[in-house]
Amino acid sequence: MRTALVTGAARGIGAATVRALVDAGWAVVATDRCSDDPRLRYALGTRDELEDLASDQVATVVADTCSEVDLTAALDVAVSRFGRLDAALAVAGVVAGGVPLWEQSAAELAAVLDVDLHGVIALARTAIPVLLAQPAPRSGRFLAVSSAAATRGLPMLAGYCAAKAGVNGLIRGLAVELRGTGVTASCVSPGSTRTSILDESARLYGLASAEDFAVQQAIERLLDPAEVAAALVWLAGEASSGITGADVAVDGGLAL
Repeated sequence: MRTALVTGAARGIGAATVRALVDAGWAVVATDRCSDDPRLRYALGTRDELEDLASDQVATVVADTCSEVDLTAALDVAVSRFGRLDAALAVAGVVAGGVPLWEQSAAELAAVLDVDLHGVIALARTAIPVLLAQPAPRSGRFLAVSSAAATRGLPMLAGYCAAKAGVNGLIRGLAVELRGTGVTASCVSPGSTRTSILDESARLYGLASAEDFAVQQAIERLLDPAEVAAALVWLAGEASSGITGADVAVDGGLAL
C-alpha cells in the first residue's frame, strides 16, 4: 500500500487530502500541531479534529511542521507502521496581515514565514531522504500547497505572498536537485477556498463573509477543499510521472 505523510491535516485542505488519499487506497500519516500559535489571531486545528481522521489506514501524529525533530518522528511512524513512504505533502499553512508590511508585527510576520515557507523546507529536508531510501525504480513525490498569492500581489498580505513565492522557488530548485532519482517535486496553488485561512483573510479585509471573495474567481464561487485535494492526490500518484517542478493552479480562475 502506498503511503503518504500530510502536514496541516486537522482541517481544511489537509483533512480533505487525507480523506481523498484514503479513498484512493493510500495509507496516511496525518500530522498537525494541534494547538494555537500565540503569534496569530485565530484558532488553529485541534487534536479532536485530527483524531477524527484516525483509522486502520490513517495514523495521527501531533507534530509541528516547523520542527524537523517532530517531522522525523512522524516519518518514523510511516515506516514502522506502514513499511514505506511514497509521498510527502506539505499542506500546513497560516495567514496574517491586514496592514502594510512595514506596519505588521514582527511576530505575525515570523509566524507566516515559519509555517508557510520554513515548514515546507523542514518537511523537504526530513522526508526527501526517506523517499530516496526506497529502492529504484522510485516514484516518490514531494508536494506542497502554495497559493495564487505566489504570483498575484495581494494588498496587506505581502508577507504571505513572499512565503508562497518562496514555496514555488523551492519546488523548482528541488525538482532540479532530484533529477534522475525517480522522486519529483511539484506544488498546487489554490485560489479562494473555504478554509479557516479564508475566514481570517475576510476578517483582515473587513469583509462580511469569506463568500465575498468568490467574485474574484472566474467560476464565481469559492473552491471546496476537496477540489484542491483531488489535484494533490493525482500529483501523488504514478499518473503524474511526467510532471516535476510544476505549479498547478487550482484557483477557479483567480489568477487570470
